[in-house]
Amino acid sequence: MPIRREHRFFYPIDWPQLSAVIRFRRAGGRCDGCRRPHGQTVWHLGDGRWWDAQAASWRDGGGRSIDPVVSVDVLATIRATRVVLATAHRNHDTADNTSANLAAFCQRCHMIHDRPEHRRRRWLTLFRRKALGDLFGGPYG
Repeated sequence: MPIRREHRFFYPIDWPQLSAVIRFRRAGGRCDGCRRPHGQTVWHLGDGRWWDAQAASWRDGGGRSIDPVVSVDVLATIRATRVVLATAHRNHDTADNTSANLAAFCQRCHMIHDRPEHRRRRWLTLFRRKALGDLFGGPYG
């Protein structure tokens, strides 16, 4: 995921090199969460199940091989997504760049991992907006 301009100073100057080592050398170009390959288009069902062309099998959201999907209704919902790996901080602390704290995640796994943090930030933003509305007597909009 791209780093916002206002957050760039939280990351070390060699972040691109560190990120590449985590994504390609340590993780082997596959997501640490679901094992999706970087840079390839994968077919998926939207609920975490995806087709691994290299192994010729369906995989679940954790990267484990599962039974083939045969339902006609399910096959009508197949979508394609290009996988892009990003390096994530497991504890959300950008100052902690130890190898154990960094993980290579695809877009889906990264969003799932960051969901509690996004909820917290959304609540904080709405709370501030309402507080400003109360303070200045304006609308909450």
